[in-house]
Amino acid sequence: MSAAISPEIQRRNNRSAFMGFALVAGMVALGFAAVPLYNLFCRVTGFGGTPQIVDQAKASTVAIGTQTITVRFDANTDSALPWEFAPEQVSDHMTIGTRDMAIYTAENLTNQPITGRAGYNVTPVQAGKYFNKIQCFCFTEQTLQPGEKVRMPVLYYVDPAILEDEDTKNIEEITLSYTFYRVDPDNVGG
Repeated sequence: MSAAISPEIQRRNNRSAFMGFALVAGMVALGFAAVPLYNLFCRVTGFGGTPQIVDQAKASTVAIGTQTITVRFDANTDSALPWEFAPEQVSDHMTIGTRDMAIYTAENLTNQPITGRAGYNVTPVQAGKYFNKIQCFCFTEQTLQPGEKVRMPVLYYVDPAILEDEDTKNIEEITLSYTFYRVDPDNVGG
């Protein structure tokens, strides 16, 4: 014979089960939101060497300094992407606060169209919040036809506020690094 469960115990069991289910559902939702929220956090704060993204209007109001800095350009491709990808110049010596442009080239080494997307970062990571990209090929997917070679510009500047930050005022070189990854056409969004 089994004993009957009182209505009060049943109500407590149901409430506990609901709270457990809500906790699990919340954790799953947080897991899916973690990557976009982390990316947003990095873009806003420059955390992890993520460069800031600015528009032309803001970039034109930046004060131009007299000090210079060297910007080095790095290019990589994921092994799943049969492209040749490189900067046209390895480094640039620039005045802090002035807008400058770097050109990268990419070539599809296959006989079929291939789409790629670039990820990027800046080192040292403390400089990420002062490295501002105005225009960049990394904002969109790039599809290259068989054998096609393209030039891709990056318009950027280094904010003069880098000279006022104790963690960055002595930085003499910043590296802007891109890695191109293949985009699976069957998987929209990458």
